[in-house]
Amino acid sequence: MQLPQSFDDLISEAESLELYSKFIQQINKDFLLANIALDFEDTILPSSLKYLLHEIIFKLIQEKFADYLNLLYIVDVAEHKIKQLDGSDTLKLSEDVMFLILQREWQKVWFRHTYA
Repeated sequence: MQLPQSFDDLISEAESLELYSKFIQQINKDFLLANIALDFEDTILPSSLKYLLHEIIFKLIQEKFADYLNLLYIVDVAEHKIKQLDGSDTLKLSEDVMFLILQREWQKVWFRHTYA
């Protein structure tokens, strides 16, 4: 599987395979498992999804770092990918982490759709 390399590519692939709502459900499920109060509607606009997730990740990094680490563990974001990111700018870091989370969530949905 070739992971999408941008947010727009990821969303267009999810929509073309008609898996966008399953993608949102997977995000909601993993955030709930990480005890982060989040419940996106299946019909949320991609731009709103991106904005709200970025804001949530930023706040977690700034205010609730243990919850942030727990979320990365629950979602199963590869540690080496996180270590490759530049942490000098928290705003940019939170955007990059958000995309890694979305990539991993998409990977879960895609595998389940393709092989289940």
